[in-house]
Amino acid sequence: MHLDVLVLRNFYYRSALGRAVQKVIRDELTRIWPEAKGQTVAGFGFAVPLLRPYLNDARRVIGLMPGPQGVMPWPPGRKNVSVLCEDTLWPLQTGQVDKLVVMHGLETSEQPTAVLEECYRVLGPGGRAVFVLPNRTGLWSRSDKTPFGFGRPYSLSQLEIQLRQHGFKTEKALSTLYQPPSASRGWRRSAGVVENLGRHLPILRAGGVLMVEVSKQVPAPTRPSLPEAVRRPLKILEGMSAPEPARREQPD
Repeated sequence: MHLDVLVLRNFYYRSALGRAVQKVIRDELTRIWPEAKGQTVAGFGFAVPLLRPYLNDARRVIGLMPGPQGVMPWPPGRKNVSVLCEDTLWPLQTGQVDKLVVMHGLETSEQPTAVLEECYRVLGPGGRAVFVLPNRTGLWSRSDKTPFGFGRPYSLSQLEIQLRQHGFKTEKALSTLYQPPSASRGWRRSAGVVENLGRHLPILRAGGVLMVEVSKQVPAPTRPSLPEAVRRPLKILEGMSAPEPARREQPD
């Protein structure tokens, strides 16, 4: 089930560990998407901590928060862009979104298939989405001290299969949050070093969070009657009767 919005807010905005997590994941997202000028950017679940870099240049930014979680106004000090919605019914037009971020929205939903169907529906042709999910093999999914310890953790192969079944193609996959889920000062001081080692040493590729960027695949339009028409092309005079010779009048 979805976590309460107050729990998420307190973690990401009122704890040192949460602010560090926010920065690590947001930095990775901006490496994937450096800008979104003139585009519509949406986030589902509790993705608003990651959307701030796009507020100034995007045509529109929307924070979709599921009903069981609750909603909070965001961003502080600016016009609110947060919207309360159902998991399976988002107040967005089909094909309206260019970029979509899903965090704390898929693994905690009781209807993950319907969530992915909504993701596909709202993305425009060629639209991109980034899914941020707890890594099943990482430390963060094993601790209930952070939001990543709730819901269903995924392995990369499990996530990619599920996304492919819903019409998404994986463009980039990575793991992050190599530091342990600890608020101790010692770990906080060394967090930057640990994250840097995790990105550059393959042996440590077991970060607590998976980030997968996908593109929306749109099937080519089909015309069921075309093959039959090609096999039986219409002849120019098909259907016309053969001309008959003119009748001569017989003399009396």
